[in-house]
Amino acid sequence: MQPLSPTLPAAAEPTPGPVETATLAIEGMTCASCANFVERALKRTPGVQSAQVNLATEKATVAFSPTATDRAGLKAAVEAAGYHVAEPTAAPATANIAGVDVSDEELAARKLLAYQQLCHRFWVAAGLAALIMPLSMLMLWPALMHRVPEPALNYGLLLLTLPVLLYSGREFYVAAWNGLRHRTASMDTLIALGTGAAFLFSLVATVAPQFFRRHGLAPAVYYDTTATIIALILLGKVLEARAKQQTSAALQALLGLQAKTARLVRPDGLEEDVPVADLRPGDLVAVRPGEKVATDGQLTTGSSTLDESMLTGESLPVEKNPGDAVYGATINKTGAFRFRVTKVGRDTMLAQIVQLVSDAQGSRAPIQRLADRVSGVFVPVVLGVALLTLGLWLALAPTDTRLPLALTAFVSVLIIACPCALGLATPTAIMVGTGKGADYGILIRNAEALEKAYRVDTVLLDKTGTLTRGEPALTDLVALPGYEAAALLPLLAALERQSEHPLAAAVVRYADSQQAPLLAATGFRAIAGQGAAATVAGHAVLLGNERLLREAGIALSPDAQQAAAGLLAQARTVLYAAVDGQVAGVLGLADEIRPTSLNAVRALQKQGIDVIMLTGDNAQTAAAIAAQAGITRYFAEVLPQNKAEKVQEIQAERRTVAMVGDGINDAPALARADVGMAMGTGTDVALEAAGITLMRPDLQGVATAIELSRATMRTIRQNLFFAFIYNTIGIPIAAGLLYPATGWLLSPMLAAGAMALSSVSVLTNSLRLRRFTPTART
Repeated sequence: MQPLSPTLPAAAEPTPGPVETATLAIEGMTCASCANFVERALKRTPGVQSAQVNLATEKATVAFSPTATDRAGLKAAVEAAGYHVAEPTAAPATANIAGVDVSDEELAARKLLAYQQLCHRFWVAAGLAALIMPLSMLMLWPALMHRVPEPALNYGLLLLTLPVLLYSGREFYVAAWNGLRHRTASMDTLIALGTGAAFLFSLVATVAPQFFRRHGLAPAVYYDTTATIIALILLGKVLEARAKQQTSAALQALLGLQAKTARLVRPDGLEEDVPVADLRPGDLVAVRPGEKVATDGQLTTGSSTLDESMLTGESLPVEKNPGDAVYGATINKTGAFRFRVTKVGRDTMLAQIVQLVSDAQGSRAPIQRLADRVSGVFVPVVLGVALLTLGLWLALAPTDTRLPLALTAFVSVLIIACPCALGLATPTAIMVGTGKGADYGILIRNAEALEKAYRVDTVLLDKTGTLTRGEPALTDLVALPGYEAAALLPLLAALERQSEHPLAAAVVRYADSQQAPLLAATGFRAIAGQGAAATVAGHAVLLGNERLLREAGIALSPDAQQAAAGLLAQARTVLYAAVDGQVAGVLGLADEIRPTSLNAVRALQKQGIDVIMLTGDNAQTAAAIAAQAGITRYFAEVLPQNKAEKVQEIQAERRTVAMVGDGINDAPALARADVGMAMGTGTDVALEAAGITLMRPDLQGVATAIELSRATMRTIRQNLFFAFIYNTIGIPIAAGLLYPATGWLLSPMLAAGAMALSSVSVLTNSLRLRRFTPTART
């Protein structure tokens, strides 16, 4: 709603100290003006730092100082403005299931009940309007009117119209009256004034027709207009409510993923099915094939593959072994296993995803500010235009048609000028867009990040752990003359199994992938900064850098030097293997780029985005990795503390920069960039600094996030265009702009249909985003 005159106190001064955030479910909002006024009422409450009201979700997110106000104070401010805050009717006994309060479940139940009541009100209005319309047409047939006295017909129409007003349309008039009491006006005010004026005119024409005849006017009635307008408006609300349910389908789907029960392993070894709400950290839970994992934990016994698509958007199962983390709501595909509970309720991964998506859907994009400014003055302006229209028609129209024309134009202006479409244009698209992102494992923190991603023209990629796997891999094993790689690999693997060095782990992983025979090593020695030595199958084996061999008195052969030079040219880390005092092979190791990185870079470049790589490695290594990834511009030897400076340098080139990283040293750069994108496998610090989180280590998510943001912003701009152009064209036509030239005046019933169509068209356009498919994955 929008105040007709200032009634609120001045905005509260910011209150220092701790800040808490509360989410209030607001009941009674019908249009953008309502949301605007509720927000203003909350912002003027002492202690409130910020407030955002979302018409689509019907929720208010308020940051406030607990020393200055509390939830009760916020509720009082909302109710003082003429609205209601929904509260849970029972204690949240199951509040830890998926981290969702019972109040949310109750709110969904209340919305369902309200929707059912709305449908019933519509069908009553539609049924009665279907009777009133043909009866009103009898007046056009003089032969029939001789058989039905006009007074009797009018009274019959009055009796049929009363249930439409008193039952189907009751909430419009109650809300308008409450708004008048609080000196505010909303969409309900416009509807109540428009239909009320038509009904009162008809009522006087029915009970006192001589009043009009004395003034030379025909006592015409408009009961069909009143009933049909209310039926059409209710139809629009029914369609709008259904579409709103579809916009939040992604969040509801996430909520429905949580398992309801868990198979708890008791200390005596017996298993018992218990509600997930009863689980506590430290409990041991058994999972069978085909079952959902009940909550987050660490696998202790057994192994399996899990479908984690609900987290990452990746359909391929993930192998899990003892020590690996498992997440609630993922699906066990093959083996049976047991896991130790580490997190429950609001701390689980699913709960955090649900909360993040919910917060994003309730946030406000900067582009919405224009609609907010317009809706802030919209209703008072429309009332002024309607009264001006009424006055002009009464002053300028011919005497015999003056009153009917003035009344028709007045009612049409009031009815057609509903600001619902303005209020729904942005939040509905944001709801669908952020929900669609969650489907692809892309978590968008807020609408501002989504809008900023739309403008990104440069992407900075951290190399290690982002563009690459973040761990060394054995890429080359060159056996020198007299030796075979197949025979050499088991010897080296046996040696390296005794070492904890990352390069040793790379050799072991490669040997395991090649199914090399397992041999035993004795006399293992780790030589700091050089390598390791051991005896394997009776052979003295050394593996390390050139210094290790030199100090062991082993000279490099020309073949070894040539092989090493070739690997160094490819930016490989080189190790030398020696067996029984002779150089036997040369190994090349590198941090390999991820398999999807090249396609992701190409997808970004196809979108017209410049891709730049940042790395602390030397120029030679940086050039090699950049060439493999298809990147032409890169910065090498960039220290962690200088990454944010590089972001700032590129921003100085008038570019909108997205930074993609995964480590603690990336956090300053992520925060400094216009849009920070963190890999979901990264550190918590990196995730906190990012506006967008990619739930799986795949750079294609970056291309998908930017493409999704562009599709969402395109939809928002279309919605705002529909909303503005609708009112820009509709109000002048309703006021009678075309009547002098064409003799055509917009019927109030057509105005009601057009008003309903405007909101439904905006919602339908937003729902098209549900069909979004990223080109980066096709």
